[in-house]
Amino acid sequence: MKNVIVLGATGGTGAAITEELLNRGIKTIAFGRSMEKLRSLKEKLSNSNLLTLKAGNAFDNNSIYEAAKDVDVIFQCAAVPYVEMHHSQIPLGKAVMTAADKRSKKIVFIDGIYPYGKARTPLVDEEHPKNPHTKKGKVKLELEKLIFSNDWIKVEPMIIRLPDYYGPTANFNSYLGMTLVNIAKGKISSYIGSLSIPREYVYLPDAAKMIIELAMNNDAYGQNWNIPGNIITGKRLIQIAQSTAGKSATVIPLTRYMLKLIGIFSPVMKEMVEMSYLTETPVYLDGSKYKKTIGSLIQTSFEVGIAETIRSIQKDTQSAK
Repeated sequence: MKNVIVLGATGGTGAAITEELLNRGIKTIAFGRSMEKLRSLKEKLSNSNLLTLKAGNAFDNNSIYEAAKDVDVIFQCAAVPYVEMHHSQIPLGKAVMTAADKRSKKIVFIDGIYPYGKARTPLVDEEHPKNPHTKKGKVKLELEKLIFSNDWIKVEPMIIRLPDYYGPTANFNSYLGMTLVNIAKGKISSYIGSLSIPREYVYLPDAAKMIIELAMNNDAYGQNWNIPGNIITGKRLIQIAQSTAGKSATVIPLTRYMLKLIGIFSPVMKEMVEMSYLTETPVYLDGSKYKKTIGSLIQTSFEVGIAETIRSIQKDTQSAK
């Protein structure tokens, strides 16, 4: 794997993967809608001469086709707005797969845990039944079926599933993003779900390393893969974040009932209500398949990962002034 393209390179997962690819000396094309954001990403990555910027539309297969001409692997990290998932996710998937198939490329889709639905086992492995009861879960399952459909002839796809994530590149729109950004700034913040229920979060720099290990393994294609994180309560997570930030503004837990109330005024919060079961009866991913195939999981402690995230947010805040 010598030349790759990252679709959605300026998003949380895309930026983390792009950074790790460059760390490994791999020539990378960062693809996104906004050239301004792409230039900002390149500046953060020390203007690496291994990085090429390409602005384009991930919903346009021709745009991807042209950009991916000379690459070995496509990393699909482009996301649709949360409130548009029902009608935008499948068109995006079709565009990306069409381009990859026309170019006869390997493609790595980064996705979440929604297709699993409610956990039937303490740890959810790749063979866990997929019987989602939510609209978003059903859309994501439809996406999986699209990716592994026999309609494609030349493409080699894989799907890598992550739990909720955090890290220096995670944006405000991620589940933990708004919590950590506001804690870093000393502002009143919110936390989606109960503070006492242990939840799983993966540190994006760890996830990026493991994603690339899978992408470099030819036998990993044609399959689903789980990349688990570590488990922590909201209360402990917030304590670590506030300790690093040196600030202790109030953090308000947003339960299902609170999300419903806020959802009257906020379309995004309204869309979160159906997924709130994941904050009440969390899904914990089983990483046994990865360990058996690749090796040990990379799992930075929350004490280190959250501290790095808070410091990064504070540095970016200072730079913006």
